[in-house]
Amino acid sequence: MLKEIQFMSKITIYHNPACGTSRNVLAFIRNTGVEPEVIEYLINPPSRERLLTLIAQMGIPVRELLRIKGTPYEELALGDLTLSDDALIDAMMAHPILINRPVVETPRGTRLCRPSETVLDLLAEPQ
Repeated sequence: MLKEIQFMSKITIYHNPACGTSRNVLAFIRNTGVEPEVIEYLINPPSRERLLTLIAQMGIPVRELLRIKGTPYEELALGDLTLSDDALIDAMMAHPILINRPVVETPRGTRLCRPSETVLDLLAEPQ
């Protein structure tokens, strides 16, 4: 049991404290007795390489990580389906608010945890 808890203690959340879903996911993680590494990605955005790694680990298209609401998505015309993945990543690097949240990385996998309950599959301890 202790080995499992130590194993699961390596949890990282890319977090926005102003986001209710992100706060809920952080609470789910802490409820297991683990204090995750909390990266406030608006203050400390991931590098381009790190962002690409997270997207690959999640197995999702780049476009699926884009946040629309409360961002410059429309202003930057990011709905244009002809834009390349590189162009979308460039936009996220220039405007980290475009990165949807929260992204949680654990030894069990990496996911965009929307809705909040999505994180439960990544946690060793039940709620």
